[in-house]
Amino acid sequence: MDVDVQAYIDGIAPEHRALFDRVHRLIVTVFPQVNPVLSYGMPTYRVGGRKLHVGVWRHGISLYGWDKDRAAGFIARHPGLASGKGTIRLRSQDAAELSDEELGGLVRASLAA
Repeated sequence: MDVDVQAYIDGIAPEHRALFDRVHRLIVTVFPQVNPVLSYGMPTYRVGGRKLHVGVWRHGISLYGWDKDRAAGFIARHPGLASGKGTIRLRSQDAAELSDEELGGLVRASLAA
C-alpha cells in the first residue's frame, strides 16, 4: 500500500476507523487488484478508468466519484445518504443499517468496467 495512504489510515480517529476499514475491506475484496493512492488528500481506489475516493470526516466517511446512473438503485433505497452532487455521507449508525452486500453493490457499481 502507498505510504501516504497508510499514513492517512493510521491517522483515522478510532470512532471512524472500523467504518473506514469495512469500506476498504469491501473494495479490496471485490477488486483485489486495486492499489489505493492518495488523491485530493484522501484514499482513492482506481480500477481501469474508474475511481472512488473515500474521505474520513467528523461525521464518518464520504464517498466521492461514484457514477450517478450506476448507483441510482442504492441512492433510491437510501436517499438520505446522498449529500450534494456526487457525495454519499455515511455515519457509523447509517452504515450499521447497511449490509456488506448493499455496500459491496455500491462499490461494484462505482468501480466495475
